[in-house]
Amino acid sequence: MEETISLQDIFKVIKKRFVHIVSITMIAALIAGVISFFLLTPIYQASTQILVNKQNTEQQAIQSQDIQANLQLINTYNVIIKSPAILSIVIETLDLKLTPTQLTNKITVSSENNSQVVNVSVQDENAAIAVEVANTTAEVFRQEIKELMNVDNVNILSPAILSENPSPVKPNKMLNIAIGAVIGLMLGVGLAFLLEYLDTTIKSEQDVEDILDLPIIGIVSPIPDLEPVTTSNLSRSKGRGN
Repeated sequence: MEETISLQDIFKVIKKRFVHIVSITMIAALIAGVISFFLLTPIYQASTQILVNKQNTEQQAIQSQDIQANLQLINTYNVIIKSPAILSIVIETLDLKLTPTQLTNKITVSSENNSQVVNVSVQDENAAIAVEVANTTAEVFRQEIKELMNVDNVNILSPAILSENPSPVKPNKMLNIAIGAVIGLMLGVGLAFLLEYLDTTIKSEQDVEDILDLPIIGIVSPIPDLEPVTTSNLSRSKGRGN
């Protein structure tokens, strides 16, 4: 006989184990909150913008071609910014206790489509260091690109600024708590159905019908406990008899 589970059975299991599901969900959210607020190290981000200008040309008719060429150069610039040739100078300038590879992992270089603006973002546990690294990287790149590619079409558009009360970009505490709650809910529901599946005891007439697939024609009512026979009970009985 193939066993099927109806939607009503699912809701019945959830209702039966509702307290357990809610408890596990709250515990998981609480654990995620404690980890996010007290264990994870805050990470700050600072960004600076570099503008790739068009090169000087004698003919104004090819201006659009110059811009297109500059856009193609941006992909090359993105690689050069994170290269050891640039980052080694940044490390030496700021006296950082990092290798170029470690510093590369802290830097993100991006640019919008059809845009000549390059964003250099740096993430660090110290907000001031993130600002210094972002600005120094942009300045070193602007100076070194003149010798590396024999061009002078890079300017710093917007340097990174250290705010009075910087806010960390990681961890996202509310998101982590929400994720923890969802994971806890999934675990709670899964555990509820597992316990229901492992529980094979018979608790009601409906369980008997489901197992035997036979209708119930009668039940035995609970027999109340008889009052024990004592001397006081006998005296009361005799009094009522009289």
